[in-house]
Amino acid sequence: MDTSDSSISFDDKGWCDYCNNFYSNILPNWQTGERGRTEIDLMVRKIRRDGKDREFDCILGISGGVDSSYLAYLAKEKFGLRPLIFHVDAGWNSQQAVHNIECIVDHLGIHLHTEVINWKEMRDLQLAYFKAQVPHLDTPQDHAFFASLYNFAAKHNFRYILNGGNYSTECVREPLEWAYHASDLVQLKDIHSKFGVRALKSFPTCDIFTYKIYYRYFKRVHVWRPLNCVSYVKDDAMRLLMDKYGWRKYEHKHYESRFTRFYEGYWLPTKFGYDKRRAHFSSLILTKQMSREEACLRIAQPAYDENTIEHDFEYVATKLGISVDELRTLHKGPNKSWRDYKSRHALIDLGTKLMRSVGVQRAIIR
Repeated sequence: MDTSDSSISFDDKGWCDYCNNFYSNILPNWQTGERGRTEIDLMVRKIRRDGKDREFDCILGISGGVDSSYLAYLAKEKFGLRPLIFHVDAGWNSQQAVHNIECIVDHLGIHLHTEVINWKEMRDLQLAYFKAQVPHLDTPQDHAFFASLYNFAAKHNFRYILNGGNYSTECVREPLEWAYHASDLVQLKDIHSKFGVRALKSFPTCDIFTYKIYYRYFKRVHVWRPLNCVSYVKDDAMRLLMDKYGWRKYEHKHYESRFTRFYEGYWLPTKFGYDKRRAHFSSLILTKQMSREEACLRIAQPAYDENTIEHDFEYVATKLGISVDELRTLHKGPNKSWRDYKSRHALIDLGTKLMRSVGVQRAIIR
């Protein structure tokens, strides 16, 4: 991480606050040994007990990426659970993502439920974010993913959502100026009201306080992150999935989505100067899965080659229903941030501080 995160700070030793937070806050509370096994045993017993007379005892969102794919493997093969695998098709799946989901579902013999987002509404919302000139262009996808899953779980009385979030690859969180809260429904509606042209009649929405409070404490939907309880090494997990199931490796974190590859690999670095690989590689360095030297060499190179960028630029423009020239004009437009639009940041920030104070939230979010 560097000063492209404008809030980063360094101590007298030259250590940044992300590193200090990892060693003082995350690492001492990250238990993958005996305590991790104890938590797994306890949670698995609860899930089995509460789901005894149900077809599925938990629900698990899958993207085709390594975290969710490996979690599906653990849930079925290692924990003996009966998960419903839940996928949201927002229109940008790569062939690798589709292949990986099919491999996991077919080989594990588990049921897949797919929610397909209305493409005209998704396209309109994504174009609104481009026109808003904000860096967090993945918000429409991310909001659709979590809102669909949480709404479905609450509606169908699922008690447990298995989540692939983990410290191993995500202990360094991207700052808010790079990737603002996708769960802030106030901001999503404000941007769409200013730049959208089509009503969001079927697009799934869920306010952050709905799923953090109402779903959790009134609908009793519990989110569990099992990858924090096991020794999770990304390369080893991918190798296992490839060897066992014919799963296919992709270039970088989140690149199982064609839009996310374009947005993170090209749009963010060239328009805003934000390279999310800095956060991703920093997490892997702190968890000893990558050397700093290797990370520096890789970060010095573009995320993907120019020919692929040109192809993806045309693909994204065509899929969004605009010309390449229109997309290039948006790329050259005046940069803005989440602060230029309505938000619930003050309340979300207060909630985040409260969660950190009781040890629920440990990674830095700012």
